[in-house]
Amino acid sequence: MTRMLDLQVRASDSPYLDLVWRSVAAGGPMASVAGAHQEIVVWGGPGAVEVEVRGPETRPATLDVPAGLTAVGIVLAHGTSMPHLPAPALVDATVPCPSTAPRRFVLRGEEWAAPAFDDAELLVERLVRAGVLRRDPLVDDVLRGGSTPITARSRERRIRAATGLNHRAIAQIERARAAAVLLSEGRTPLEVVGLLDYHDHPHLAHAMVRFVGRSASGLRARDVDVSLAYKADAPARS
Repeated sequence: MTRMLDLQVRASDSPYLDLVWRSVAAGGPMASVAGAHQEIVVWGGPGAVEVEVRGPETRPATLDVPAGLTAVGIVLAHGTSMPHLPAPALVDATVPCPSTAPRRFVLRGEEWAAPAFDDAELLVERLVRAGVLRRDPLVDDVLRGGSTPITARSRERRIRAATGLNHRAIAQIERARAAAVLLSEGRTPLEVVGLLDYHDHPHLAHAMVRFVGRSASGLRARDVDVSLAYKADAPARS
């Protein structure tokens, strides 16, 4: 099958970022799968671009992507949020950022230069200094399996405040994304069940339909391009 999306992914040293991706579309249908992170996305052509803030997506969608569309995505680390855009209100939502010039946009009433794939950290640093971005390090620590002295209820409250989702929903989405990557690379459903601790094949199948919008066999057949910015083989963030 001809690839509908040329995707590059890189890690970041910034504690505010999970990774940065860049894509160029060949045109055609693309499955946008569920994702648990907030993102700043820049898309358009070599001149004018559009910028938007995307919240976590709890369900998949199929998009018809025009040929030549380029995009850069800044995937925020868990725990990174924007105080002026409450995380719960961003779930399954997109907030457009008005353009003021070909590569400039407005966020929180202030004007910023749109980033490129290689300099996304510069924008993030400026947003942090201006107070547009903030980070609760406990959230990332907990979601990576760390322990904290606070109660489970307090942990859940802070996770939801920073991400818009609860711990369980984030874990389900990220496991489904990892499963989709493995299946699209040729792993069998039985292998994926064992590698990712699904209960059984029906449990995996349900997760694929719910969060990816494709069956396990459909992913292995590559019947449609799947947008998986959080590649399993991307270098880990320091």
